[in-house]
Amino acid sequence: MTQAELLRFLAETLERLGVEYMIGGSHAAMYHGEPRLTRDIDVVVALDLVQLPALIERFPPAEFYLDADAARDAVRIRSQFNIIHPGSGLKIDVYVNPDTPYDRARLARRQKLPLAPGVEAYFARPEDIILYKLLYAQEGGDLHRRDIVGIIRVSGPELDESYVAGWAGRLGVKALWERIRQQAG
Repeated sequence: MTQAELLRFLAETLERLGVEYMIGGSHAAMYHGEPRLTRDIDVVVALDLVQLPALIERFPPAEFYLDADAARDAVRIRSQFNIIHPGSGLKIDVYVNPDTPYDRARLARRQKLPLAPGVEAYFARPEDIILYKLLYAQEGGDLHRRDIVGIIRVSGPELDESYVAGWAGRLGVKALWERIRQQAG
């Protein structure tokens, strides 16, 4: 299975199950920014315990590793669990959307974009990718900063900078946003 095939399978599965989702992380950063290598897929989901068994069923043990107990715990406490495709070494990081004003807002802002011919998927908007990458960049990591710069360079004219600045202030990353924005030119 290729990364593109896994991403398509994931999006189609979530659509069929009626799970609200958005592709985030490096795939969304590349969609709105500059390409780079990645071995995982990040997806944010509004998943509940009622929907979880159907999701687990779509990733059978003969093909995937998915710890059902870890997934149930992640749904309960709104954290993260993994789905691994051992045959390819690919991994899906499933983030259960936290119940915060910002996290609710970013999921509501998701946008459906072309994924493959005849297939669309929900992606995080570039502003929200920037904001989450700012949160991670605070902890260190040049990769997050590079992704932000790439998004600014590619999607800059279309970015809602007032949205980014407003949430950056509320999330405590405004100074970092200003530094990276200046770096991007």
